Amino acid sequence: MENTNTKRTVLVTTVCLLVLFALVIALEQMIAPTSKWAMLLTVIKKGSVYALVAVSMNLLNGFTGLFSLGQAGFMLLGAYTYAIFTIPVENRTAVYQYFDGGIIQFCLPWIIALLLAGVVAAFFAYLIGLPVLRLKSDYLAIATLGFAEIIRAICQWDKLGPITNGSNVLKSYTRFNSFKIDLGGTTISLATLAPVAIAAVCILVIVLLINSSYGRAFKAIRDDEIAAEAMGINLFKHKQLAFCTSSFFAGIGGAMLAMFAGTVQATQFKSAMTYEFLLIVVIGGMGSITGSTLASFLFIAASEWWLRGLDMGKFLGIEAPDIFRNGFRLVVFSVIIMIFVLFFRKGIMGTKELPDLFKRRKKAEKEAAE
Repeated sequence: MENTNTKRTVLVTTVCLLVLFALVIALEQMIAPTSKWAMLLTVIKKGSVYALVAVSMNLLNGFTGLFSLGQAGFMLLGAYTYAIFTIPVENRTAVYQYFDGGIIQFCLPWIIALLLAGVVAAFFAYLIGLPVLRLKSDYLAIATLGFAEIIRAICQWDKLGPITNGSNVLKSYTRFNSFKIDLGGTTISLATLAPVAIAAVCILVIVLLINSSYGRAFKAIRDDEIAAEAMGINLFKHKQLAFCTSSFFAGIGGAMLAMFAGTVQATQFKSAMTYEFLLIVVIGGMGSITGSTLASFLFIAASEWWLRGLDMGKFLGIEAPDIFRNGFRLVVFSVIIMIFVLFFRKGIMGTKELPDLFKRRKKAEKEAAE
């Protein structure tokens, strides 16, 4: 019976992913760049990136109970690693114009550079985790936040300019817009499918990890460290595993953000970016992969698309005061967030996942039939 349920779950997941990919491809071919719906494709791209990073943060904060604020730092490492190793050799002189063309004079395929971005972030997480994972609660948050700020400053250091380009931008690397298929004169763009597919595969891996014995150990540590240790769980080992895994996917998310933006600069990865992901995790529900994913797309859609008209200084016919005119969109967005926090104390999904909703519906239907 268990094998049958597993096969059914795998089959349903595969079909859902294929349908999702087909829908994304169709949308990209139908929506013209000048269309008023073109912003939808941007929301899908950036939302996919944010969904992956939010889920990776939820793995640490929601499922393991470790309060870390270093996500922006690991994203920075991933973004820089990806950009540095995918800039074509012929473009390096123009990019590293202040540092004699830079030290690295070779170019890696994008998929290898993407994985390398995650590995570099995980490696630094391992080194940092050795001392800081012995801290708890706010102390761990402060330590990881300090690491993110230090990494951001180091990447802008002129002494590392031949590698990081100092405070200058990195550009001319492989982007999402480069993903295309030529079918006998007809070009099909995969610029939107690429981030969706990468994020979906990575999130699926995280889901598998959470549902494994390691995931159950993470949840035990979150619920009660003393009881978990009494059951034979190695606390430091599992905390280190969760920290490195979360950082690995944050590094991949940083590389994807670089592919989306087209340029990389350390000033992009401020601590405010980490707070955005923390906000998404809280709104979606601590301990819910589905919640983090939904909240990511809602957050990007609201901030980048639906509330853009507020920059004109009006909302539902209400004229904004002069003191709020320049940032009226942020004021309204903050009010919406406050409403969410007040009325959804456990987030949109709480600790539930999408399959749980279908189970509840089937149970209700069964009870009604009886």
